[in-house]
Amino acid sequence: MAFNKQGRRRTIRYRIRNKVKGSSNRPRLSVYRSNRAIYCQLIDDSQGTTIAQASSREVENASKVDQAKQVGALLAERAKQKNITHVRFDRGGYLYHGRVKALAEGVRENGLVL
Repeated sequence: MAFNKQGRRRTIRYRIRNKVKGSSNRPRLSVYRSNRAIYCQLIDDSQGTTIAQASSREVENASKVDQAKQVGALLAERAKQKNITHVRFDRGGYLYHGRVKALAEGVRENGLVL
């Protein structure tokens, strides 16, 4: 039983991971949000490999929400270069609000289908 914050989040992540699987033609878009930065990766779960990744450490300084939107745009560009158009969205147990929502919107606006 998870009685602390990390344990609760781990339980939520594993529950989501059992439902959301990525493949080579439709990888999983995994999101990790820390207090300082936001990271995302496209993962092929059948091979166990990362196809593309992006983080807010790569984009210019702006508000955290704007950085998240830029990260989504950057990941979408990298996915297009690898001929990926559809992804499965794994928010990692975070609420679909704020930076996570901005990242998803940035991905959608640049041509990926969630």
